[in-house]
Amino acid sequence: MTDQPGIPDAESISPDARTIAILGAGGDLTERLLLPGLARVVESARGLDLTLIGAARTAQSDEEWQSLVRRSLEDAGISAQTVDALSKRARFVQTDASDPDELKALLDACPSAPVLYIALPPAMGRRVAEALAAIELPDDLVVAIEKPFGEDLDDARALNEALAAVIPADRLWRIDHFLGNATVLGMLGLRFGNRLLEATWSAEHIEKVEIVYDEVLGLEGRAAFYDQTGALRDMLQSHLLMVLALIAMERPDEITASDVHERMAEVLGVTRIWRDDPTSARRARYTEGRVDGRLFPSYVDEADVDGDREIETLAQLLLQIDTPRWEGVPFVLRSGKAIGNPRAEAAVHFRASTPPAGFRGASADTGTVLRMSLENGDVDLDLFVNGADDAAELRRVTLEARPGEPELDAYAQVLAGILQNDTLLSVRGDIAEQCWRIVTPVLNAWQAGEAPLEEYPAGSSGPDGW
Repeated sequence: MTDQPGIPDAESISPDARTIAILGAGGDLTERLLLPGLARVVESARGLDLTLIGAARTAQSDEEWQSLVRRSLEDAGISAQTVDALSKRARFVQTDASDPDELKALLDACPSAPVLYIALPPAMGRRVAEALAAIELPDDLVVAIEKPFGEDLDDARALNEALAAVIPADRLWRIDHFLGNATVLGMLGLRFGNRLLEATWSAEHIEKVEIVYDEVLGLEGRAAFYDQTGALRDMLQSHLLMVLALIAMERPDEITASDVHERMAEVLGVTRIWRDDPTSARRARYTEGRVDGRLFPSYVDEADVDGDREIETLAQLLLQIDTPRWEGVPFVLRSGKAIGNPRAEAAVHFRASTPPAGFRGASADTGTVLRMSLENGDVDLDLFVNGADDAAELRRVTLEARPGEPELDAYAQVLAGILQNDTLLSVRGDIAEQCWRIVTPVLNAWQAGEAPLEEYPAGSSGPDGW
């Protein structure tokens, strides 16, 4: 375990009792990700006393909530001892999240220092904040809210103002679980722990950067959410712009929340659509096809999808960063569903070198590529070396670094930060607003029908020519 400042470490969490009160306890996110993540933190921490209170408009008994907690944890492979401990202490409080009196009753029901976890649609975030403003809050209250933070730039600003009125910044977590991915802290270590990379991390040596998260998954029962959101809002506006900021930011003085967030905000503040042309962005949605032998219907034929909304399942942005370090370097962000040959990586393409006369095999337009997995933190470096039997023949090889599986998955890593009282893996309010600012011209252009909605068969790599 590490003891570096600002880096979440479950073993350093105070054993003091805590209560997580989950607004939106009946949602898919709670059962699939949040509850298992909390359980993994409990298993890694030393003596953490945690109570789980479920809260939603629809009433259910303590026994029903305990059964859901147990099912979620057992399906996630949590140890029987932890399953028993957490499910026995779980309680349910019927709550209208927009009602001040009911929110007060929920907080009063917390037997220990409360974390109010808002796992609700974005439209509810401001209503919860306004309800909190109408009641007296515990001095030790922590508020955590899931992304997306607002539904557009104006909404994000209003949400930030409403939250700032009720909770100080050091007790507010904006949750983007992508920040808990092993790649995130690995990105900082790779960049700033290696002089070789840090010295060449600029437009002089780098030709382009790709940040790609293509997946084989389709809607997987989330159509009601996804058909209101789409790939751009779901992945690029939040997750992938966070990765861009970590790749492109200047060196922080130390790895603390204040330093890292300041550098991230600086670089996002000078990031914009390539040449201010929103038509450089592209969008598409999948049609019928097979992915790994599984038949996918066309997106418009999926249950709970309204094809007239023209929601994209694949989005690609071309961005520029207006600093001397990145002048002229395109940053390509892309994410899609039902892709047959998925990629989940940040790929830094270095400019090609011209070897002396007499060498063969190296292409003048192919340089070294550094690839960092967005799933497990693996690092691959593609470069040229001499052939074993022919010293004049240059061939491409890949050097591999495998850091190994982290003890905590991405969600658990972020939750450990909450319980450790460190906001490094939280999204600062101005950073959330910058992300919305960057994508707003594209969203406006798409809303106005200024970009075609292309199509690609499920199981393919996307539309021809991408």
